[in-house]
Amino acid sequence: MISILTVCGNGIGSSLMLKMKIEEICAENNIEAQVESIDFNAAQGRKADLIVTVKELAEQFEGKEVAIVRSYINKKKIKEDILERLQQIAK
Repeated sequence: MISILTVCGNGIGSSLMLKMKIEEICAENNIEAQVESIDFNAAQGRKADLIVTVKELAEQFEGKEVAIVRSYINKKKIKEDILERLQQIAK
């Protein structure tokens, strides 16, 4: 099982929507994942197989495995942005 953190500025709305979309994508593609939504500051000290966020925040996660999404809520775009990465990590 892979661990995924979805990150936004406050860890409430946007990252929660992203979490739900990633859970759907994982279920549809038989990827076992534990997904947690979290705010940017809390994410700094957390370990995860993958951090998923937008470009503006991603640049601040040095040395961590980060996937950049273009949208927090558009499932099609999220899938295009991260599915291949999820499949690689899940191997």
